Amino acid sequence: METIDTRIYELINKMTIEEKVSQLTNSAAGISRLNINKYDWWNEALHGVARAGTATVFPQAIGLAAMWDDELHFEIAEVISTEARAKYNKAQKEGNFNRYYGLTFWSPNVNIFRDPRWGRGQETYGEDPYLTSKLGVSFIKGLQNNGAKHLRTAACAKHLAVHSGPEDTRHGYNVNVSKKDLFETYLPAFEACVKEGQVEAVMGAYNAVNGVPCCCNDYLLNKILREEWGFKGHVVSDCGAIYDIKKHHHYTDSHKESAAISVKNGCDLNCGDIYKHLIDAYEEDLITEEEIDVALYNTLKTRFKLGMFDEHTEYDNIDYSVVACDSHRDLSLRASRESVVMLKNDGILPLKKDEIKSVAVIGVNGDSKDVLLGNYNGFPLEYHTVFKGLNDYLGEDATVSYEQGCNFFKKKRSSLKKAVTLAESSDVAVVCLGLDASYEGEEGDANNPYCAGDRKNIEIIDAQLELLKAVKEVNEKVILLMFCGGAVAFGEAKDLSNAILNCWYPGEMGGKAIAQLLFGEYSPSGKLPVTIYSSTKDLPNFDDYSMNNRTYRYFTGTPEFPFGFGLSYTKFKYDEMQIEKLDEDVKVSVTVKNVGDFDGREVVKLFKSEKEAINQPIKSLARFKKITLKKGEEKTVEFILTADDFTHINGNGEKEYLSSDKFSIFIEE
Repeated sequence: METIDTRIYELINKMTIEEKVSQLTNSAAGISRLNINKYDWWNEALHGVARAGTATVFPQAIGLAAMWDDELHFEIAEVISTEARAKYNKAQKEGNFNRYYGLTFWSPNVNIFRDPRWGRGQETYGEDPYLTSKLGVSFIKGLQNNGAKHLRTAACAKHLAVHSGPEDTRHGYNVNVSKKDLFETYLPAFEACVKEGQVEAVMGAYNAVNGVPCCCNDYLLNKILREEWGFKGHVVSDCGAIYDIKKHHHYTDSHKESAAISVKNGCDLNCGDIYKHLIDAYEEDLITEEEIDVALYNTLKTRFKLGMFDEHTEYDNIDYSVVACDSHRDLSLRASRESVVMLKNDGILPLKKDEIKSVAVIGVNGDSKDVLLGNYNGFPLEYHTVFKGLNDYLGEDATVSYEQGCNFFKKKRSSLKKAVTLAESSDVAVVCLGLDASYEGEEGDANNPYCAGDRKNIEIIDAQLELLKAVKEVNEKVILLMFCGGAVAFGEAKDLSNAILNCWYPGEMGGKAIAQLLFGEYSPSGKLPVTIYSSTKDLPNFDDYSMNNRTYRYFTGTPEFPFGFGLSYTKFKYDEMQIEKLDEDVKVSVTVKNVGDFDGREVVKLFKSEKEAINQPIKSLARFKKITLKKGEEKTVEFILTADDFTHINGNGEKEYLSSDKFSIFIEE
């Protein structure tokens, strides 16, 4: 039986140089004489199959991170890839080879959310390398179905490397980064995606790292990715990034040079059309046919592993009826419930249904469909906004009314007056503030009044704070729902609110999940995957990529809400942590008991801190586990730490192994 390698090389040997080059852009040409269909590699699946019509829409990636549940994360990715196969099967039968209907998905985004002003931070799993690694690997495994005869879909870890804003300079910006920060913060998640997740693709970033654009960076793509980590898949450029090499980085003198140096240095596939210049580069001896064949082999291998050159795969019978089916939408509801983080509760929550006869839903996001979606999204069958969620939940038991009050950035006097009147006549005011993906996101997608999708400031917007103040003056029961991708500093809003829920962009079922939470159908269990800072003044310059004083690992100030924070309706009691040495490993165990009045879920978080450390993190997440505890129930959670956990990265970017005695190990409740 022929191996995949044999079949790939047989196919390559039949191609002309022009045909080979035609396969190396995202819009790969069809070659009828070789029975190769045209194929567009560009697909997105950040939190559901995106940009291809109806799909189950889960919470935005930052909300999925707030679940702190890698097992649930895996289930969500399985559902996404199942819907992707269903869409692909239908498209193939219809002869639809258009963009967004293939099987190669440019997700997950495992960049580190180093600064809350970055508009694309919503696409990430937060600020911690370990949490990002665990969630990225789970997502990849769920998408790909590793170990099966064929991949269900092909995942892509993006964007390598050190990519995290600002958006408006990303096409030509050179990031000067220390080797310590590179290997301690910016690369670990990518390494985990390659080694543990067996990710099929890696996407190169727009920016340069230490003088070399990422998509032609031999050090990143060959020496680290392929030689050190053993990556066997293909590398794809971010869209337009090869064009940027000459146009914005001024690193080459021509596009044919950019194409040649990118392929030679490890970028196999061009999202864009600059690789069409490979023909000229080949004719002028800037690149050899053998070097082009390497890139072609890497890309074709993915298509073969997906079964695109086989008559049948084990996924052919996945019917389109699974798309947005009830069980998938139920999983989206579960994810929304798990993602909400309760930051404050003075006792007002949960609300009692028999005491609430009128609810005022106020604020720009109170009945917004867009805020449910985030960016890189599909489109649900139904949109469960907060207003709809509360109406559906309360039915005829209470009156639920809505008034916007203001828009995102400007006061609306008539609407403000109506909002105040509504709040004054209601038993409770649910104020829905924040942003949506039209105001924070990727350059070109978001249209905020600031800069290319990023924010200049992290403070709550003045017009929205004024609305909250006006509501509080007439109603003593105010619940603040904050919708955002990047953290918002609450400031005065903390004291103006009886309860605060950080809802992110909560997916299609967000309003239903929030209504259930407000009335105690379940206890909140989300935890912050980022630090919420008190002020923009706490942040270093946005274009400074040093980790000094950034994220909980190096921030020396006092946060408004710390990384890992999140309240519950119930109470958990931790027994004293037990530590046992097992040869070179260390076993850590702790018993957790639910001593409150609600069933609930808790995230057990294990941190480490190097004693007498110099230029090392204040503390770092080492392990986590989300558990379910009924009232009165207790469970013992065990973690095994290995030699790799008792290391640090030195100034040269090298991993140094230390004795476990050099570290403090502790649980943070």
